[in-house]
Amino acid sequence: MRVDLFDFDLPQDNIALRPASPRDSARLLLVPGDGAMQDHIVRNLPSLLRSGDVLVFNDTKVIPAQLEGKRGEARIGATLHRRLGLRQWQAFLRNARRVRAGDRIDFGAGVTAIAGPRDEDGGVTLDFEGEEPVEILLERAGRMPLPPYIASKRPTDERDRSDYQTMFAREDGAVAAPTAALHFTPALMTAIAQAGVLTETLTLHVGAGTFLPVKADDTDDHRMHAEWGRIDAATAERLNAARAAGGRLIAVGTTSLRLLESACGEDGVIRPFADETRIFITPGYRFRAVDGLMTNFHLPKSTLFMLVSALMGRERMQSAYAHAIATGYRFYSYGDSSLLLP
Repeated sequence: MRVDLFDFDLPQDNIALRPASPRDSARLLLVPGDGAMQDHIVRNLPSLLRSGDVLVFNDTKVIPAQLEGKRGEARIGATLHRRLGLRQWQAFLRNARRVRAGDRIDFGAGVTAIAGPRDEDGGVTLDFEGEEPVEILLERAGRMPLPPYIASKRPTDERDRSDYQTMFAREDGAVAAPTAALHFTPALMTAIAQAGVLTETLTLHVGAGTFLPVKADDTDDHRMHAEWGRIDAATAERLNAARAAGGRLIAVGTTSLRLLESACGEDGVIRPFADETRIFITPGYRFRAVDGLMTNFHLPKSTLFMLVSALMGRERMQSAYAHAIATGYRFYSYGDSSLLLP
């Protein structure tokens, strides 16, 4: 499909630079497969679901994966996006033309890395020196990797260390937050449980590729970046049992959805999974694992707007986004949310 079919105009004022406070006071647009859209707030979520439904969360934890350093006199920026080994990461570099394989980059605070060759995704391999775990090095020298549409408007600060982390974050490895889950609070989780709605968690380490624009003119020519995910056997068994009992599986975020679909066979059975996925979902895709999606509002011509268009229909989502823009919904990572129930 033509990528420009997924374009829309978004006023800059609709881009959220901070999350709602409290988190569950964010707005929530209910988009059903048929019938009228409804304006709610996230705190209303339990009343919009049914007993026996399952909300599926991503428990990945964002690491401070942005580094600023020098190679000689040249300033080099690095955003880690994919772990390759104990001390080795793939990274996207700013000012990459000044770096060659074998160069040492000094990120300050005693953190240095040796640059390796470029990979097929346009990144560079970084081998961190020393004996300390990379996570400890990043705590010293790294910053939270806010999306470009926020970082270009204000500097990252200490508040982002908590704001850009979900309450479910346990597994270190993401360089972007699974932002749909930023809206959840302990009080909301209690209300969800009281409504008979079940919850499960899986892990997908979100990579920096999620921020990259689609440069191709046709979706067939776009290559997704790999992200690593895991669903254990017990979780897969509970998800299949809940669905067999009539419950709907509702992914909280496109990351949870992509992993569930990656782990699901043609027979609709979710299987244990521990691997990389490059799944790219566009209109025409047949969903096998999920029955709904809670997700924030995405960028024009992005792979994520293509995904929600695949779930709900492109014209339906263009209409939903037009309503959201006209009525002042806040967009992107720190913005408001939607509940898509085809």
